Amino acid sequence: MSNLPRLNQLLKNQSVRVEKSDLPWLLNYAENVARIENVTAVVSDLRSGTSRIFPGKFGILLGIGNYGTENSIWEKAILDLMTEDEREEKYLAELRFFNFLRHVPRHTRPDYYLVSKLRMTVETGCTIDVLHRMYYIYADDAETITHALCLYGSSAIGFVGKSIVANSLTGVSEELTSSSDASILSRREQQVLRLIDSGKTSADIAVVLSISKNTVSRHRQEILAKLQVKNSMEACRIAKAMKII
Repeated sequence: MSNLPRLNQLLKNQSVRVEKSDLPWLLNYAENVARIENVTAVVSDLRSGTSRIFPGKFGILLGIGNYGTENSIWEKAILDLMTEDEREEKYLAELRFFNFLRHVPRHTRPDYYLVSKLRMTVETGCTIDVLHRMYYIYADDAETITHALCLYGSSAIGFVGKSIVANSLTGVSEELTSSSDASILSRREQQVLRLIDSGKTSADIAVVLSISKNTVSRHRQEILAKLQVKNSMEACRIAKAMKII
Protein backbone atom coordinates (compact mmCIF):
# COMPACT_ATOMS: atom_id res chain seq x y z
CA MET A 1 0.00 0.00 0.00
CA SER A 2 1.27 3.46 -0.91
CA ASN A 3 2.92 5.78 1.60
CA LEU A 4 1.42 8.78 -0.21
CA PRO A 5 -1.86 9.05 1.78
CA ARG A 6 0.06 8.95 5.06
CA LEU A 7 2.58 11.57 3.97
CA ASN A 8 -0.21 13.72 2.54
CA GLN A 9 -2.03 13.65 5.89
CA LEU A 10 1.11 14.54 7.84
CA LEU A 11 1.91 17.54 5.68
CA LYS A 12 -1.61 18.93 5.58
CA ASN A 13 -1.94 18.62 9.34
CA GLN A 14 1.07 20.90 9.76
CA SER A 15 -0.60 23.97 8.32
CA VAL A 16 -3.87 24.20 10.22
CA ARG A 17 -2.74 27.07 12.47
CA VAL A 18 -1.38 29.25 9.67
CA GLU A 19 -3.66 32.12 8.69
CA LYS A 20 -1.69 33.51 5.76
CA SER A 21 -0.43 31.11 3.10
CA ASP A 22 0.70 33.46 0.33
CA LEU A 23 4.48 33.92 0.19
CA PRO A 24 5.38 36.10 -2.83
CA TRP A 25 9.08 36.00 -1.99
CA LEU A 26 9.09 32.20 -2.21
CA LEU A 27 7.41 32.23 -5.62
CA ASN A 28 9.89 34.85 -6.83
CA TYR A 29 12.77 32.76 -5.53
CA ALA A 30 11.46 29.60 -7.22
CA GLU A 31 11.02 31.40 -10.53
CA ASN A 32 14.54 32.82 -10.41
CA VAL A 33 16.28 29.65 -9.22
CA ALA A 34 14.58 27.71 -12.05
CA ARG A 35 16.05 30.21 -14.50
CA ILE A 36 19.52 30.46 -12.94
CA GLU A 37 20.14 26.79 -12.07
CA ASN A 38 18.25 25.24 -15.00
CA VAL A 39 16.02 23.26 -12.66
CA THR A 40 12.29 22.70 -12.38
CA ALA A 41 11.03 24.37 -9.20
CA VAL A 42 7.77 23.46 -7.46
CA VAL A 43 6.23 25.46 -4.61
CA SER A 44 3.50 23.57 -2.76
CA ASP A 45 1.16 25.49 -0.46
CA LEU A 46 0.16 23.03 2.25
CA ARG A 47 -2.84 25.03 3.40
CA SER A 48 -4.50 25.71 0.05
CA GLY A 49 -3.48 22.30 -1.30
CA THR A 50 -2.12 23.77 -4.53
CA SER A 51 1.24 24.00 -6.30
CA ARG A 52 2.98 26.42 -8.63
CA ILE A 53 5.47 24.98 -11.07
CA PHE A 54 8.33 26.83 -12.76
CA PRO A 55 9.55 24.33 -15.41
CA GLY A 56 12.77 26.06 -16.48
CA LYS A 57 14.91 24.50 -19.20
CA PHE A 58 15.02 21.22 -17.30
CA GLY A 59 11.22 21.06 -17.52
CA ILE A 60 11.50 21.26 -21.30
CA LEU A 61 13.92 18.32 -21.18
CA LEU A 62 11.38 16.40 -19.09
CA GLY A 63 8.59 17.27 -21.53
CA ILE A 64 6.65 19.45 -19.08
CA GLY A 65 7.58 22.89 -20.39
CA ASN A 66 3.98 24.15 -20.18
CA TYR A 67 3.29 22.77 -16.69
CA GLY A 68 2.41 25.74 -14.47
CA THR A 69 -0.14 24.85 -11.80
CA GLU A 70 -1.47 21.83 -9.94
CA ASN A 71 -4.58 21.60 -7.77
CA SER A 72 -2.66 19.42 -5.33
CA ILE A 73 0.50 19.54 -3.23
CA TRP A 74 1.84 16.74 -5.45
CA GLU A 75 3.27 17.52 -8.89
CA LYS A 76 1.48 14.75 -10.81
CA ALA A 77 3.05 15.39 -14.21
CA ILE A 78 6.50 14.94 -12.67
CA LEU A 79 5.55 11.93 -10.55
CA ASP A 80 4.10 10.26 -13.66
CA LEU A 81 7.60 10.21 -15.16
CA MET A 82 8.64 7.70 -12.49
CA THR A 83 7.78 4.05 -12.04
CA GLU A 84 5.49 3.13 -9.17
CA ASP A 85 8.42 1.68 -7.21
CA GLU A 86 10.44 4.85 -7.74
CA ARG A 87 7.55 6.99 -6.52
CA GLU A 88 7.21 4.86 -3.40
CA GLU A 89 10.92 5.29 -2.69
CA LYS A 90 10.46 9.05 -3.02
CA TYR A 91 7.47 9.09 -0.64
CA LEU A 92 9.31 6.91 1.86
CA ALA A 93 12.37 9.19 1.80
CA GLU A 94 10.14 12.20 2.45
CA LEU A 95 8.39 10.39 5.28
CA ARG A 96 11.76 9.57 6.84
CA PHE A 97 12.83 13.19 6.42
CA PHE A 98 9.65 14.40 8.13
CA ASN A 99 10.28 12.09 11.08
CA PHE A 100 13.96 13.05 11.19
CA LEU A 101 12.96 16.69 11.65
CA ARG A 102 10.72 15.79 14.58
CA HIS A 103 13.81 14.66 16.49
CA VAL A 104 16.01 17.74 16.02
CA PRO A 105 15.73 21.01 17.98
CA ARG A 106 12.88 23.13 16.69
CA HIS A 107 15.03 26.18 15.92
CA THR A 108 17.34 24.11 13.67
CA ARG A 109 14.64 22.47 11.53
CA PRO A 110 14.66 25.09 8.75
CA ASP A 111 18.39 24.41 8.26
CA TYR A 112 17.81 20.91 6.88
CA TYR A 113 16.85 19.76 3.41
CA LEU A 114 16.43 16.43 1.63
CA VAL A 115 18.48 15.32 -1.38
CA SER A 116 17.42 12.27 -3.39
CA LYS A 117 18.45 10.65 -6.63
CA LEU A 118 15.43 9.76 -8.77
CA ARG A 119 14.99 7.98 -12.10
CA MET A 120 12.64 9.50 -14.68
CA THR A 121 11.64 8.59 -18.22
CA VAL A 122 11.73 11.70 -20.42
CA GLU A 123 9.85 12.55 -23.61
CA THR A 124 12.42 10.83 -25.83
CA GLY A 125 11.90 7.55 -23.98
CA CYS A 126 15.28 7.66 -22.27
CA THR A 127 15.55 7.14 -18.52
CA ILE A 128 17.74 9.67 -16.73
CA ASP A 129 19.01 10.34 -13.22
CA VAL A 130 17.40 13.37 -11.59
CA LEU A 131 18.61 15.17 -8.48
CA HIS A 132 15.69 16.14 -6.23
CA ARG A 133 16.12 18.69 -3.44
CA MET A 134 13.29 19.40 -1.03
CA TYR A 135 13.02 22.18 1.53
CA TYR A 136 10.27 22.79 4.07
CA ILE A 137 9.30 26.40 4.75
CA TYR A 138 8.22 27.01 8.33
CA ALA A 139 5.98 29.52 10.06
CA ASP A 140 7.53 31.76 12.70
CA ASP A 141 7.12 29.03 15.34
CA ALA A 142 9.61 26.84 13.40
CA GLU A 143 7.21 23.94 13.90
CA THR A 144 4.36 24.46 11.46
CA ILE A 145 5.30 23.68 7.86
CA THR A 146 3.54 26.07 5.49
CA HIS A 147 5.16 25.30 2.14
CA ALA A 148 7.42 22.79 0.45
CA LEU A 149 9.94 23.74 -2.22
CA CYS A 150 11.12 21.01 -4.58
CA LEU A 151 13.91 21.45 -7.12
CA TYR A 152 14.44 18.88 -9.89
CA GLY A 153 17.61 19.00 -11.98
CA SER A 154 20.39 17.00 -13.56
CA SER A 155 21.92 14.50 -11.17
CA ALA A 156 25.12 15.79 -9.59
CA ILE A 157 28.29 13.91 -10.50
CA GLY A 158 29.60 12.00 -7.51
CA PHE A 159 26.34 11.95 -5.58
CA VAL A 160 26.54 8.77 -3.52
CA GLY A 161 23.53 7.05 -2.01
CA LYS A 162 19.83 7.25 -2.65
CA SER A 163 18.59 9.86 -0.15
CA ILE A 164 20.44 12.07 2.29
CA VAL A 165 19.48 14.81 4.72
CA ALA A 166 21.82 17.79 4.71
CA ASN A 167 22.30 20.79 6.95
CA SER A 168 22.68 23.89 4.77
CA LEU A 169 24.38 25.79 7.61
CA THR A 170 27.02 23.27 8.71
CA GLY A 171 27.37 21.16 5.58
CA VAL A 172 26.91 17.97 7.61
CA SER A 173 24.88 15.25 5.90
CA GLU A 174 23.72 11.72 6.61
CA GLU A 175 22.03 9.06 4.55
CA LEU A 176 18.41 8.28 5.26
CA THR A 177 18.01 4.52 5.28
CA SER A 178 15.81 2.00 7.02
CA SER A 179 18.36 1.86 9.84
CA SER A 180 17.36 5.40 10.86
CA ASP A 181 13.70 4.42 11.14
CA ALA A 182 14.12 2.25 14.23
CA SER A 183 14.81 5.25 16.46
CA ILE A 184 11.28 6.55 15.92
CA LEU A 185 9.85 3.96 18.32
CA SER A 186 11.43 2.66 21.50
CA ARG A 187 12.39 -1.01 21.77
CA ARG A 188 9.34 -1.72 23.94
CA GLU A 189 7.03 0.11 21.54
CA GLN A 190 8.39 -1.98 18.68
CA GLN A 191 7.68 -5.14 20.69
CA VAL A 192 4.12 -4.00 21.37
CA LEU A 193 3.52 -3.12 17.72
CA ARG A 194 4.83 -6.48 16.51
CA LEU A 195 2.43 -8.23 18.86
CA ILE A 196 -0.43 -6.02 17.68
CA ASP A 197 0.46 -6.90 14.10
CA SER A 198 0.36 -10.59 14.97
CA GLY A 199 -3.24 -10.19 16.16
CA LYS A 200 -2.67 -10.07 19.90
CA THR A 201 -5.10 -8.12 22.09
CA SER A 202 -3.99 -5.72 24.81
CA ALA A 203 -4.66 -8.43 27.39
CA ASP A 204 -2.53 -10.91 25.44
CA ILE A 205 0.30 -8.38 25.10
CA ALA A 206 0.20 -7.64 28.82
CA VAL A 207 0.72 -11.33 29.57
CA VAL A 208 3.47 -11.83 26.98
CA LEU A 209 5.45 -8.79 28.14
CA SER A 210 4.58 -9.12 31.84
CA ILE A 211 3.19 -5.60 32.03
CA SER A 212 -0.22 -4.19 32.95
CA LYS A 213 -3.00 -3.51 30.43
CA ASN A 214 -2.76 0.18 31.33
CA THR A 215 0.90 0.16 30.32
CA VAL A 216 0.00 -1.52 27.04
CA SER A 217 -2.61 1.19 26.42
CA ARG A 218 -0.04 3.90 27.06
CA HIS A 219 2.36 2.27 24.61
CA ARG A 220 -0.43 2.09 22.03
CA GLN A 221 -1.13 5.81 22.38
CA GLU A 222 2.57 6.66 22.13
CA ILE A 223 2.91 4.57 18.98
CA LEU A 224 -0.05 6.30 17.32
CA ALA A 225 1.30 9.72 18.29
CA LYS A 226 4.85 9.05 17.08
CA LEU A 227 3.72 7.59 13.76
CA GLN A 228 0.99 10.23 13.45
CA VAL A 229 -1.74 7.70 12.69
CA LYS A 230 -5.29 7.18 13.90
CA ASN A 231 -5.36 3.44 14.52
CA SER A 232 -3.18 0.39 15.03
CA MET A 233 -3.76 -0.95 11.51
CA GLU A 234 -2.28 2.22 10.00
CA ALA A 235 0.57 2.08 12.52
CA CYS A 236 1.47 -1.46 11.48
CA ARG A 237 1.36 -0.55 7.78
CA ILE A 238 3.60 2.49 8.18
CA ALA A 239 6.02 0.67 10.48
CA LYS A 240 6.37 -2.16 7.95
CA ALA A 241 6.99 0.28 5.10
CA MET A 242 9.71 1.92 7.18
CA LYS A 243 11.03 -1.52 8.24
CA ILE A 244 10.57 -0.71 11.92
CA ILE A 245 8.83 -4.06 12.40
